Amino acid sequence: MDVDTGRRPIFEPTRTSDGQYRPIGIVSDSDLLRKEQVQPEPEGRSPIPWLHPRDRARAEAETAEGLMSTQVCTARPEWSVVEAARTMDHQHVKRLPVVNDSGTLVGIVSRGDLLRVFLRHDTAIREEIVHDVLQHTLYLAPDAVRVDVLDGVVTLRGEVQRKSTLPIVLRLCRTVDGVVAVHNQLRYTFDDAGEVEPAKVHGIL
Repeated sequence: MDVDTGRRPIFEPTRTSDGQYRPIGIVSDSDLLRKEQVQPEPEGRSPIPWLHPRDRARAEAETAEGLMSTQVCTARPEWSVVEAARTMDHQHVKRLPVVNDSGTLVGIVSRGDLLRVFLRHDTAIREEIVHDVLQHTLYLAPDAVRVDVLDGVVTLRGEVQRKSTLPIVLRLCRTVDGVVAVHNQLRYTFDDAGEVEPAKVHGIL
């Protein structure tokens, strides 16, 4: 996952055996805004808002250790984009530190990183579907399926041999990063749902 420096984790003061650092806290936008709230205005027109004693102690902290949130929600490098997005949504956070098996920080993934995945160019989406999905995964002929992509919406036209192939094609296309929707206009030659394919003798159906 990509590293984002907009929200910095706080590290242990001691190095681990591999020479890296483990995050022990994180300073968020909310932490900084809370600290800004307790600063008196030069004119003294607005009273300092009431804060819970615990929040006030953090807001008045002079070090990152005092200001940081110690409950750090993290992600793993092998997580999919969907897993990271769901965790951010469930935990109501904007960024996730990414740690490896030993707890060492290897990067930070942000909402912006996730958003960029879904803002891929249509040409990149089309190339991945054509080459990775249709040709290299399903081994379909290059001219069997026509793929058009407009603003992330994929339209599939053409013909596949078996009806059972259709849901597989659609499912795999929907998993491609950047795909918003898949419109199916595919046909099939043979309905293999519970039927036996008729024999073809000397080219005669």
